[in-house]
Amino acid sequence: MNLRLDADVQKLEMERLRKGKARAEEDLDSLKIDYKKLRSSMRTAGLGKASEQRLSENQKEKGELENRVTKLEVSLHRHRNRNSVMELKASLNRIEEMKERIEELEAALRSCEIRIEYLEANEDRQTK
Repeated sequence: MNLRLDADVQKLEMERLRKGKARAEEDLDSLKIDYKKLRSSMRTAGLGKASEQRLSENQKEKGELENRVTKLEVSLHRHRNRNSVMELKASLNRIEEMKERIEELEAALRSCEIRIEYLEANEDRQTK
């Protein structure tokens, strides 16, 4: 009878240990799931901060780039104005050169007209 009681006690103890083990495994699984959720939320929160930081950095960089573009546009406008002034000066120089050339040609034309008149006058005298 003692052996039977010992066997029954051992069976009950084994049953209790199995139930405890099953409960411990369930708790472990639950903890693993909670851990995964926590890690996921930590990553999400970390990414959120990183995203906000990246967004802030991108906005700062965008502002810097907009300033740079503005400066480059001003510089381009200044250079275009300089080029326009230089082109206008070059055109003015060409116009002045052409005026001088026209004056030279007009002087040559007057000289030729005077010579023609002189030659015609000589021809008229010789025919008379």
